[in-house]
Amino acid sequence: MKCLFGALLMTATVFGATSVYDFTPNAINGTPTPLANYKGKVMLIVNVASQCGFTYQYEGLQALYVKYKDRGLVVTGFPANNFGQQEPGTNAEIGAFCKSKFGVTFPMFSKISVAGSDKAPLYKFLTDKSIHPKTGGEIPWNFTKYLVDRNGKILARFDSSVEPESKEVISAVEAALAAQ
Repeated sequence: MKCLFGALLMTATVFGATSVYDFTPNAINGTPTPLANYKGKVMLIVNVASQCGFTYQYEGLQALYVKYKDRGLVVTGFPANNFGQQEPGTNAEIGAFCKSKFGVTFPMFSKISVAGSDKAPLYKFLTDKSIHPKTGGEIPWNFTKYLVDRNGKILARFDSSVEPESKEVISAVEAALAAQ
């Protein structure tokens, strides 16, 4: 009982959240969009930026989404201006850029902060090492990727240098999609 209480207390450290489904960020058009809408799907949550050396990864993220969306993968993009001021645009500008330059059709969300004192609640949850000892910790740069299982639990974290279509990401995505 004591161990269970301790685990429950630790989980409650970020707004009582127990999974990514407990968060409702705004879509890029400003509409509140519960991540619970993606229950039963495998998610790849990515902090993105339009003027980054890794911006080309939008292409790989889109390809991954197209390849696996019918099997239950959803890629979600969260624009952030935390690193090198590489996402200065408005939500409308970011959305237009992603569509025109990379043909992005996966869900994009409103610009948020993923680091610092104004870090968005979702990213407080994702980076909390007490809740996620293996995948938690501060995000070092744009295009950090979190793989989330069908139940809203974080399976893996991939840093910016790990390409969306790398063997590492694809094997993790395929394993997550195969799990029920």
